[in-house]
Amino acid sequence: MQFIDLKSRHNLISDKINARIQKVMDHGQFILGPEVRELEQKLAEFTGSKHCVTVSSGTDSLLIALMALGIGPGDEVITVPYTWISTAEVIALLGAKPVFVDIRPDTWNMDESLLQAAITIKTKAIMPVSIYGQCPDMDAINEIAKKYNLPVIEDAAQSFGATYKGKKSCNLSTIGSTSFFPSKPLGCYGDGGALFTNDDELAEKFLWIRVHGQERKHHHPILGLNGRMDTLQAAILLEILEVFPDEVQKRENLGQTYSESLAHFDSLETPRIGDHNTSVYAQYTILSEQREEIQKSLKEKDIPSVSYYTVPLHLQPVFNNLGHLSGHFPVAEKVANECLSLPMSPYLSAHDQSQVIDAIQGSLTA
Repeated sequence: MQFIDLKSRHNLISDKINARIQKVMDHGQFILGPEVRELEQKLAEFTGSKHCVTVSSGTDSLLIALMALGIGPGDEVITVPYTWISTAEVIALLGAKPVFVDIRPDTWNMDESLLQAAITIKTKAIMPVSIYGQCPDMDAINEIAKKYNLPVIEDAAQSFGATYKGKKSCNLSTIGSTSFFPSKPLGCYGDGGALFTNDDELAEKFLWIRVHGQERKHHHPILGLNGRMDTLQAAILLEILEVFPDEVQKRENLGQTYSESLAHFDSLETPRIGDHNTSVYAQYTILSEQREEIQKSLKEKDIPSVSYYTVPLHLQPVFNNLGHLSGHFPVAEKVANECLSLPMSPYLSAHDQSQVIDAIQGSLTA
């Protein structure tokens, strides 16, 4: 059994993907070819955003977003400690300071009730993370941000395709940022990412920054980087996007089956989807103090599982200079200590899912 089944989708649409690839090989525009703009238009339409700018990776999309906002040394950006390191890494790379607020015990997303207390005169942006496939309470976060005239960047690397109050992830704040890493809900065959905004000026800056800060040929008014998406990846994503809505529905169905089958165990906590939210279950993650026993039972039956972010960012040695200690963010630490992600992809068979569920049930009742 595969933890994330990427082969089944490819087998389903391989002829169409191969045809797309051949078209790129024929026209030879391997960087910023016509497929890139076509993809940007379709992604903007999918999310309802005015602008989409594709980039080289999800990490670069966050970095470009911060650069476009002018974040630099002495600034602070508020985010969460329970996420992949890219979220805070890009803040530090620009010389700014990551400021952490704890996550909620239900959705494991940013606890908006703690946000206002973390804002200082140095705060220049807020970066909530849509963890494991569902969005934070973006209205509450945006309301606080508006009070202090702060931009909000949704790190939606794991939630593309999810909704919050009927609106698509990536179109919920000043800037939406996502990743097309192969294991993400909408994944390509390499690295890739995208930025979304309804702000014309920001969209223009994204375009400049991804080509070394170039406004027009040989004219560089701002610093940038090499952040372009390969045309081949755009071509591949165009075909994957065609089957993506069906995959989102399959993910929701699989998540519901997992939750209904495991909900009655007191020693295990299933994901709680927030009010007005849908989830694309980038990972289906449970919490349990018996994580090791569950994982051992799964391994004995050749079922893969992964514990993500077991060391929260505030306890990573690279951020020792921030002065955080164990206990500073108790909810993030609890989730990190108890989390276990189960096999999840749109093409997980009912038989394989039943095997996973049976193995967990057996480990908890043995």
